[in-house]
Amino acid sequence: MQTKVIMITGASSGFGALTARALARAGHTVYAGIRHTTGRNAPAVAAAADYAAKHGVDLRTVDLDISSQPSVDHAVATILDAHHRLDVVVHNAGHLVTGPAEAFTPEELAALYDTNVLGTQRVNRAVLPHLRARGHGLLVWVGSSSTRGGTPPYLGPYFAAKAAMDSLAVSYAGELARFGIETSIVVPGAFTSGTNHFANAGTPIDTATVADYARRYAGLTDHIGRALAAMTPPDADVTQVADAIVTIVDTPPGRRPFRVHVDPLDDGSEVVSAVADRIRGEYLHRIDLADLLTPRTPATTPTA
Repeated sequence: MQTKVIMITGASSGFGALTARALARAGHTVYAGIRHTTGRNAPAVAAAADYAAKHGVDLRTVDLDISSQPSVDHAVATILDAHHRLDVVVHNAGHLVTGPAEAFTPEELAALYDTNVLGTQRVNRAVLPHLRARGHGLLVWVGSSSTRGGTPPYLGPYFAAKAAMDSLAVSYAGELARFGIETSIVVPGAFTSGTNHFANAGTPIDTATVADYARRYAGLTDHIGRALAAMTPPDADVTQVADAIVTIVDTPPGRRPFRVHVDPLDDGSEVVSAVADRIRGEYLHRIDLADLLTPRTPATTPTA
């Protein structure tokens, strides 16, 4: 197996931190992208360094704020200066909000989209010129089963943002295929423990509207939490998401899956996605663009 240089966004905790450690254990050079590395996330930086020293792995951190193009550009430049290559990018950074959709201001929705969607675009604009010039690479997008699966209320803005990210990932897949750049979308379900996803969820500032909804939907958020926890099988473990990403990265180019579901609750997303991805493939065949379904490898790239 060839050691890869990998950058992960949003890697201070949760899926990102778990994935960074798992990829480092698999023998790769991993940069955990963390914002505010000298401030509130300094403990996460120290924890990563301690993990690397204890386990003898190449796990590093880089200051990376996906809401800032200069920060993204600097992080990517730091990695390229050190290694002269970047092989894999894991789009993991995201933010969850809960509450009635009406209670969120347009500005709050814009901020949510900035984190979950525009952040991936900033990263892509920084890394893709390098990957396109090399003629190979891998983008891993960490999505959500909510994009096509069960969607309980009070999570609408988050669901919409993750659906937008998924749609962008699908479009990028075809546009990057002829450059030899692969796309894999990892679709986690609702893990009710093991991450800070729900604990750090945002809420709307329009508390008056929240109160109006509470008259008809009192205790809804707690009800959803209890229901999801009750549905979760005992062997559900968030490390399964990190393990899935390691498997994708370690799979030889040209054989990596387009979409992988890690959903212990089985909310139906895998069934719907299978149909949507099949229709996408059939449509590209119909318009004579079937080559976009399989990224070019050195063996399939035409010579001049």
